[in-house]
Amino acid sequence: MRPTARSEGPLGQAAILVGCRTGRESREEAQESLEELARLLDTAGGTEVHREVCEVRRPMPATFIGSGTIDRLKSLIDGFANPVRCVVFDVDLTPVQQRNLEDRWETMVMDRTGLILDIFARRARSAEGKLQVELAQLQYLMPRLRGMWTHLSRQGAGIGTRGPGEKVLEVDRRRIRQRISLVKKRLEDVRRTRGLHRRTRRRREAPTIALIGYTNAGKSTLLNVLTGADVFVEDRLFATLDPTTRALRLPGNVPALLSDTVGFIRKLPHHLVESFKATFEEVALADLLVHIVDAAHPRMEEQVQAVQQVLDDMDLSDRPMLTVYNKIDQVESEIWLRRLVEAHQPAVAISAKTGRNLESLLAMLAKMLGAQRRLVHLRVPLSRPDLIYMIRTGADVVEETEDGNDLLLTAWMDRRLADLTGEYEDVGDRA
Repeated sequence: MRPTARSEGPLGQAAILVGCRTGRESREEAQESLEELARLLDTAGGTEVHREVCEVRRPMPATFIGSGTIDRLKSLIDGFANPVRCVVFDVDLTPVQQRNLEDRWETMVMDRTGLILDIFARRARSAEGKLQVELAQLQYLMPRLRGMWTHLSRQGAGIGTRGPGEKVLEVDRRRIRQRISLVKKRLEDVRRTRGLHRRTRRRREAPTIALIGYTNAGKSTLLNVLTGADVFVEDRLFATLDPTTRALRLPGNVPALLSDTVGFIRKLPHHLVESFKATFEEVALADLLVHIVDAAHPRMEEQVQAVQQVLDDMDLSDRPMLTVYNKIDQVESEIWLRRLVEAHQPAVAISAKTGRNLESLLAMLAKMLGAQRRLVHLRVPLSRPDLIYMIRTGADVVEETEDGNDLLLTAWMDRRLADLTGEYEDVGDRA
């Protein structure tokens, strides 16, 4: 592929993208993965000036790719009028491989994990998100400290220069470990606080729904439409990092809490999932998972499999889940779409952007959350206005009448709310 003249990105950082096909995937799959890497680069603010897929039968321990490929890319790097500031690999490199390639090419080398971490550093807004990013970056940089001082001292507003990497020059391995330990303790505090908030929500008896899916599938757009939230939306990968939870009222007066979560992606490094446990806890503890799928994406099936793989890693495959095929306004075949939904029940097809079929989605959510609802007869003392308010707002009240100092209520309610009000259940004859 010949070099193409393109203007540099907003951060002034031109980059070459390198995909490595090792034989476990087809060339088409390698090309698709490299296309996704290009979108990650765009999210990070860089500009692609060249890309290619290398055939790597046996990765070289010192450089991953062979010497011939290294020399060819060296000539390519030197041939650009504007300097190439970064070479990004679509595989994970060892610290030795990264360092050796930087020495040969005299430019920064990053792998897929490093690029994702840089995006996370830019996207994190909450204190929790920043702590999670810092932990992941420190763990990523730890094995790269020896002999990497020149690489880590690079300053500027370019890709790979965000976050704690700027501080590594002033600390040694011991202090890095101390920092990791401190960040972990702070994250534990965050998790405890989130746990208190979660228990408060459960006392209010609001079931939780977690929006999951491949990054850029439309989760944040759907949250905004359904709840009136103001979550940042952009046509880029990982536009949303910090989880957002909003109240939602479903048909039949079914209350719920809807949570947006970080998008999944193929080749999502396992240690990133570990670092972002506090974020993924919203998924792990949800009553219902709603898998948002980009129905218009040409690699829809691969994206679905990538999400399923993360769920398998988190032992959440058996969690109740509704599949929502989004962006149907961009799908040409209605017949194909109808067959797709019928083959993957429970499922529904919508367009969060245009609002099409949102009523069907809400009805399906109410049906799935209401599957465990039952009709309950209660005798609640009028001296318990707090409990009466909880029932009126958290259940579908069919009938209520006063009987002396008590209020007789008949309502469809969630199992947890029924358990909470169990001591007031009136099992007598209401006829």
